[in-house]
Amino acid sequence: MEFCPTCGMLLQYEAAKSGKQSRFFCPTCPYVYAIHGKIVKKQRLPKKKEVEPVFSWEEAMSSAPKTQVTCPRCNGGEAYFRQMQIRSADEPMTIFYMCCNGKCKYEWRED
Repeated sequence: MEFCPTCGMLLQYEAAKSGKQSRFFCPTCPYVYAIHGKIVKKQRLPKKKEVEPVFSWEEAMSSAPKTQVTCPRCNGGEAYFRQMQIRSADEPMTIFYMCCNGKCKYEWRED
């Protein structure tokens, strides 16, 4: 992959044809890079580090609003809830719950 030094767009490749040599060109500005031979670049990419969440799911849910709903595990009557769009936009949002009972903290969802 090569990028335009002028505007930063990804350069397009045009194969050699009818006497013209192969080239990279920018689709948005007049930059052109003529290819005179084989181009081989090797670049070792660093290994990805494990991503640690800034907040745990439990911490995020504990700051969420509460609602009156029955926990399926302990029959507690109150739970934290969050709504998220996890499917296509024309589908309804999914509601995630976490029981407010400190000993239970069961998590469930309604699609």
